[in-house]
Formats: sequence, structure tokens, C-alpha cells
Amino acid sequence: MSPTVPADTMQPLRGRLRLGQPMGRYTSWRVGGPADRLYLPRDLADLRQFLAHWRQGPVTWVGMGSNLLVRAGGIRGTVVVMAGALNDMQQVDQVTVRAGAGVSCAKLARFCANAGLAGAEFLAGVPGTLGGALAMNAGAHGGETWPLVKKVELLDADGNLQERVPADFQIGYRSVQGMADACFVAAELSLRPEDPAIVNRRIRDWLARRAETQPLEMPSCGSVFRNPPGDHAARLIESCGLKGRRIGGAQISEKHANFIVNTGTASPADIEMLIHEVGETVEQRTGIRLHPEVRVLGEMDENYSVSCRLKRKIRGM
Repeated sequence: MSPTVPADTMQPLRGRLRLGQPMGRYTSWRVGGPADRLYLPRDLADLRQFLAHWRQGPVTWVGMGSNLLVRAGGIRGTVVVMAGALNDMQQVDQVTVRAGAGVSCAKLARFCANAGLAGAEFLAGVPGTLGGALAMNAGAHGGETWPLVKKVELLDADGNLQERVPADFQIGYRSVQGMADACFVAAELSLRPEDPAIVNRRIRDWLARRAETQPLEMPSCGSVFRNPPGDHAARLIESCGLKGRRIGGAQISEKHANFIVNTGTASPADIEMLIHEVGETVEQRTGIRLHPEVRVLGEMDENYSVSCRLKRKIRGM
């Protein structure tokens, strides 16, 4: 769907541009240094205008910040926050839903369920936007995002739109290649008809299970590590006795070992050092290397840089 205002026609911005904005406001860990420039677009046409005429430096795309750790040094260039915009949803035909990339996964799951469409229920447990789910092939309860995708719309850093299909990407477990510097702005999902009451009951059961097993009451990014083949990251972390381990205000959850929570005073460095410590400990004790799901962006502050150098020196002794 094309915007009403062409990107090559200069128009006033209708979104909000903020300078030096702390990224802790836009990440689920509630930490992060400042973005040089941060833009909250009003809609797709407004976003295209901004990218075509107003952006400066490289563009970093952010949804709800639920899979993101921003270092204390902040992010250079321009950050575009998609959550709160591009949040339209509509049923295209009997089995197809089109949704903007800024729609939360939970709202999309409910929309599909209430329309009597099954297949997207797992998205109710994914703490982010559809755009983020597309970018990482997010999944839960045995479901994944890309098997639902019929086609997607992307926007590059210059404001150009393109439409693509799943065959244009290399899609794997929690991995999607082939986007270059573009961002997903919408997708059409293929679903299957089912009684809305049954679909909604399935969502309620999964959400109840999630509340029982995950520390939803504390800031986190969800699962920190991907599950290795044939195993679970949480089991491996717990088997190494790491539940409850703390660095500063960051702690491995006592409720779910694959969650690192902000107890209230965590810094980005605390969280990043704990991620590294978990990965190193599990590999040393089990021989299995865990790969983080979380994206780490931005520049290190001096304290963290010194800590990392000291740690490397100690390991090398």
C-alpha cells in the first residue's frame, strides 16, 4: 500500500524529532544511552518524508525495544521508533490479515483470534512488534513468524518502498538474512479459519503459562539466548548454577534462567557483562556455545571498556 504523499515531494514533518534522547525510554530493559536523533513518525507517509529529506547518518530501526540492549555511550546517527505508528490491521480476505510493522504482536494475535483465524496465537507471548518478529523470525510455543508470511513491504533508509516474498530471504531459527539496510513496514499473513472461542482460549492458556514461568513483573528483554539444537538455554544456564547470579543491578532471574532482569539499578554494562559471563560459563562447563537473541547496539562507555580489557587480561594469565 503506497503512502498518499510521495517521498520525493518536500512536506512538513508530522512526527516528533528528539535530540539526545535516552534510549532507556524505548527499551524493555529500561536502560540505554542517548540517541543523537530519534524520530517517532506519525505514519508511513511521514516516515518516508523524514527519511528522504531529514535523516542524518545511519538509521537504526527500533520497535518496542524488547530485544535490544543499548550501551551507555548511546547510538550515533538516527533512531526511528516504529511502535506507536504503522499500527493498522485489516482482514484482507477469509484467511489473510495485513498488519503494519508497528503493531504489537499481542494485539495482532488477539485481532486474528477475534476474526476467527488461527495460527498466530503464539504471537501473544512475543514481547515486541510485528516488525521485530519479522526481523528475527520470532517464535513461541512451537510457532514461528515466517511460516505465516505471504508477502512483506520494506522501507530503505532513503524512504524507498519495495514489496517482497519469503523466497527473497534466507530464513532460519531466530534469523532472517537479506534485508540489507531496510526495515519491514507491513506484512500479509496467511492463517486458517477456526472458532474464535477456541483460538482465544488457546491464547489465554499460553499467557497463563507464561505468567507462571517468566518474570514479567521486572524489566527484561525476554529470552536472552537462542535454544541450541535439541536443548534449552534455560536448562543449561540453570545446570551451571547461575540462577540468581548478579552483576550490579542485573540478575539472572530466579524464575526463568534464560531471562536477565533489571532489578532497578542495572546499567547497560551490568547486563552486557552478565550476558558474556553466562555464555562463557555455559561453554566452559558444557561445551555448548549459546548464541544471544538480543541485539547489542551503541558505543561502550569508558568504565565498561576498562572492565572488558581487564577481564581479557585475567583470562589470558
